[in-house]
Amino acid sequence: MTRSPSRIPEQATRLIILLVVAVTALVTARAILIPDDFGEYGHFRSSAIDENISVPIKYAGQAICADCHDDVVEVKEVGYHRGVACEVCHGPAAAHVEDEESVELRVPRGRGYCPLCHEYLPSRPTGFPQVVSASHNPIQPCVRCHEPHDPTPPETPQECSACHATIARTKSVSHHAYVECTQCHETPVEHKISPRVSIPTKPNDRAFCGGCHSRGVDAPPGTPTVNMVDHGENYVCWQCHYTHLPQAR
Repeated sequence: MTRSPSRIPEQATRLIILLVVAVTALVTARAILIPDDFGEYGHFRSSAIDENISVPIKYAGQAICADCHDDVVEVKEVGYHRGVACEVCHGPAAAHVEDEESVELRVPRGRGYCPLCHEYLPSRPTGFPQVVSASHNPIQPCVRCHEPHDPTPPETPQECSACHATIARTKSVSHHAYVECTQCHETPVEHKISPRVSIPTKPNDRAFCGGCHSRGVDAPPGTPTVNMVDHGENYVCWQCHYTHLPQAR
């Protein structure tokens, strides 16, 4: 009895064909796409050096700005923007250095530029100056109040509403309208200068609200009072009452 010759499985034949096509495509792509000078000086094209040298220079560097604008640079070096290069805001300056009369730099005066860095984002570093541009002096350009090269606030805010306008508007129509913010929040003076570095305190227990609202205390006339022993049981007050608008639910 004769045995039939063994045959290569059809699946193996397809796999071999696929591998041959892939290898052929790889060799062809390498021959067509990889430049001849690749690898002469390491893992890059040797001609890339000449190409990079031929690219026109656009940026002049901050040091050269001081040659003509030493007064501005002097102010900037002691301000909050001392670490920001001039060309970040004014754009590439090489052409301006070559011909300062005909090539003018960008001077951002609109309201949309500064929020690129200073719009409130929770991911920004603690202490970084941030605003909510929709409520922070809306419509007014930033440069009206802040000198860009030394953007210190023109004056220290005296009222909490300068930064907390939304809370202030809510509180103004509540029973706590005449309660000073500092009565509930111990606020360091430094908070007005670096708000996210120096944080005001917040009440953390029921006894604080009970100072005005516990039955039997010497509270202003008309102040709602409750028996703090059984009112709300173990819940803290602000789990049921929003402190800036503490109407009963």
